[in-house]
Amino acid sequence: MIRKRAGWRRPIDGVLLYAGLTLVSVILVAPILWLVSASFMTRADITETPIHLIPPEWRPQNYLDIFRGGANLGRYFANSLFVTSSVVVLNVLFCSLTGYSLAKFRFPGRALIFTGIMATIMVPFNVIVVPLFLIMRQFGWIDTYQALILPYAMSAFGIFLMRQFIVGIPDDYIAAARVDGASEPRIFVQIILPLARPAITTLAILTFVQNWDEFLWPLVVVNSDEHRTLPIGLAKFLGQYENQWHLLMAGSVVAALPVVMLFLVMQRRFLESLSGLSGIKG
Repeated sequence: MIRKRAGWRRPIDGVLLYAGLTLVSVILVAPILWLVSASFMTRADITETPIHLIPPEWRPQNYLDIFRGGANLGRYFANSLFVTSSVVVLNVLFCSLTGYSLAKFRFPGRALIFTGIMATIMVPFNVIVVPLFLIMRQFGWIDTYQALILPYAMSAFGIFLMRQFIVGIPDDYIAAARVDGASEPRIFVQIILPLARPAITTLAILTFVQNWDEFLWPLVVVNSDEHRTLPIGLAKFLGQYENQWHLLMAGSVVAALPVVMLFLVMQRRFLESLSGLSGIKG
């Protein structure tokens, strides 16, 4: 009897598990599906009650309107793409170099430097916004691409990630390259970077997603349409007396597309990177 009851429980447990996962999936995906649906509605249809799940009148013109006239979303999209791509490249370069030096070189104060870098993770970005703005003003970089890119050119998390991974690379590879007469830059480019590809991929993806959605710093340091990024541009659709919800929804879909495409293209490599990172040493 006990065996029979256990045999009946397994299918029931499986059904309950899949039912729970399906419910959670619906809850997570429903707002995204409604966002896409609302991007094809008129402003009146979006604000009506009860809520329309499917547009009563399909309006694909919303996607055309956000790229013409005063919306200027195309310029903001290009700015975000340029700034985010630059930040990713600089993070991969500087974090890899710093992580390599902290992992494989012996010099006085190395542990203290690493501890100081890790301590900066505990400082919220909101705390340093004003001092950082004053520094940018001293350099004359207010409302420039430099001000949008350079403060994010290196991150403590990126240094930690690269250092922890590179520590696990055997020293014998580096010693053999030095015996063969390879220079340090060559060792870094031809040995360290290829072996650290899982960490580099993870760092690049996380950096892209984080900086693509950045709102506070561009809002503080940029004051012209020439350098505005996409999150700031979307805020233009929210006015003091009138909100253009239909354009905001269409713009939000466009803003989400690069992140979604990045995930679809890189999901296999990202999962491989995570499995490769599972063996990093402390």
